Amino acid sequence: MANTTNSRTGWRLVALLLASLLLLEPAVPVFAQEGSSAAPPHSLQILILEGEGALNNVQERTAREPIVQVTDENHKPVAGASVLFALHAATGGAGGSFAGGASSLSVITDANGVAKGIGLVPNQIQGPWQIQVTATNGNLTATTTIHQSNIFKALQNQPDNPSPQKPPFKWPLSKAATVVGGVAIGVVLIIVFAELNNSSSTKITTGGGTVGAPAARPGIRIRF
Repeated sequence: MANTTNSRTGWRLVALLLASLLLLEPAVPVFAQEGSSAAPPHSLQILILEGEGALNNVQERTAREPIVQVTDENHKPVAGASVLFALHAATGGAGGSFAGGASSLSVITDANGVAKGIGLVPNQIQGPWQIQVTATNGNLTATTTIHQSNIFKALQNQPDNPSPQKPPFKWPLSKAATVVGGVAIGVVLIIVFAELNNSSSTKITTGGGTVGAPAARPGIRIRF
């Protein structure tokens, strides 16, 4: 009799366990669904990180590569979006190219939603031109334009090696010393001219004559 009671109790426990599992089963996939990836974006935006207003050196064949970030309507990065960089030359022919002379480049955004136009090279024509950027993710599309210009090195504001300028001449003496020296020189010149005016001319006689010294007159005399 005891064995029959224990058997019935065991089956009841098994039934309760199965019932609890059946009750918990619908909650498991709901929990997994809540932890799944975020919902797809409803719109795309393109943020220009590098390249806008760049001045590309035509002589050195260097250009600022365009870098953009694709985000959704909540400004969150969109990974896996396709970004197309299309180069549009200006009327005068200024423009550039990617590797192999291509006029466009397609890039997939990384985990941060960033895409880089690697390998951009300007052509040899000076002037402004544009890069049209198109981002696509499913049925969503966004576009923007990057403006750049090709210039020669001589047209840049500051040369790399400017010619050195000579420092201005600086008088070695101070202002006071210059004034005192000028006054002293002026006094000496006045005394010399006064002495020359007061002295008589030298008299020279031929034959057995003598050369007489100028007659002395009172006054100041400077000996050299």
